Parts: sequence; structure tokens; C-alpha cells
Amino acid sequence: MFPRTALALLALSALALAACGSDDDTASGSAPTADDLDGATFESIDVSGHELVADTTITLAFQADAVSANAGCNTMNGGYTITDGTLEVAAMASTMMACTDELMAQDDWLAEFLASGPEIALDGDSLTLTGTESTLTLDAAQDVDVEGTTWMITGTVATDAVSSIPQGAEPSLTITDGQAAIDTGCNSGSGSVEVTDTTLTFGPIATTRMACPPDLTDLEATVLTVLQGEVTYDIDGATMSIRTDGPDGEIGLQLSAG
Repeated sequence: MFPRTALALLALSALALAACGSDDDTASGSAPTADDLDGATFESIDVSGHELVADTTITLAFQADAVSANAGCNTMNGGYTITDGTLEVAAMASTMMACTDELMAQDDWLAEFLASGPEIALDGDSLTLTGTESTLTLDAAQDVDVEGTTWMITGTVATDAVSSIPQGAEPSLTITDGQAAIDTGCNSGSGSVEVTDTTLTFGPIATTRMACPPDLTDLEATVLTVLQGEVTYDIDGATMSIRTDGPDGEIGLQLSAG
């Protein structure tokens, strides 16, 4: 028989191991739902299995059933689902900015990583994606200022349905000192804008008159329809949502800080 002292030590050891196991389970978090992620933006704090290009971070922004990703060059967008703790991302559309070779390679790495079906876990404000060779740890991002930021338009909204922008289009909105500079994905323009904590009020917007393909012409029409008069906006981390009333219900834009 074991002495009582030995039995007591074994019991204490078992309790300590159980406590450690409980802490590890809590730290790892659990698989989130799309509702848990809706409107949230996360920025990388640690990447294993890939060395980030100097002075770059990975940003993931979630809106409804779509995710926007940026690795320091282009912005990628696509639909996603979470099944049995696995993130499944559909084919992603991307802007087509020219960057250095190392940044373009990092874009490719992130696209492949997201498409590989990594495990996903959320623990408070910390999001972890675990693949076969790499692990990406991100924290909830601090809100970006509406003014002085180049906001890339990543999606259009009509009656709660989100549509991605055409491949290669790079529409954007930048507000500085009461002026809005707009790239519609087809033409560029500018106009006055008044900013409050919750609203943007646009004056008339003058644009160039270049002819564009039908899909870019349609995108331009949507952008200019949304960005007129008073609209409401909301910023969560590095993403912004703009909404207004359209002829057939609410319309809007989804944007990501460039």
C-alpha cells in the first residue's frame, strides 16, 4: 500500500494536471459561427510556418458570409463557411495592384493557406487558424479613422445580399478635410462630404467620363448611388460598412482600410 503522504501527493499532482489541461482548453478557444465573426476585423500578431515580409501584417475582415483578406498588397474577397471547426473559403476575387515580388508571393501564400481548410478557433478577441504547415494567430483590430484612410470597396450590398466586386476592379473612397476622393472602379471623382460619428453627407460628385465594360459600369452606378446625400456608416477595426435607403430596400458598400 502507498503511504498516505504519497497518495496525497498523487492526488495533488492529478489536480494540477487537470487544472493545466483546463487552462489549455480555454486558451485554445472554440470554433466560432459566422454570427460570432460578423463585422469583426482581426490583425496578425504571430505567424508560424511562414516568415512575413518586413513591416506587414495579415488582416482578415468578416462581413455576413464573406471574408476579406490582405497580406500587405492586394485585397482578396470571397464567401466562407465554418464546418466542424474548419474554415472553408470559396474562390477569392482579388484586386490587381502591382507590388514587389515578395509581397505578391505573400498574397499567394495567404490565398493558398485560406483555401487549405485550416482549423479555426476564437477565444475572446483572439482568432487562430491552424493549417497543416502554418498557424496564424490574430487579435481584434482597433478601429481605423474614417478620415485620412484609403478605404477599398470590397463588396456591394442590396437587401442584405453581399456581392463581390468585379475581378481587377479597385474602387475606393478617401475622405480628407471635408473632401471625398472616389474611384468607382471605372471613373474617378470628388465632392464635398460632412462627417459625424455615424453619418456621411455627400455633396454632388463630379467624375471623369471614361467608357468602361458593362460590369464596371454597373459597379460605378452602384457606388455613386450609395454615395449621395446622407448615409450611415459603421467602422469595426479596419472595415467600414456604409448603408442608405435604395428604391427597393437598403443598399450599401463594404470597405476595407487599404
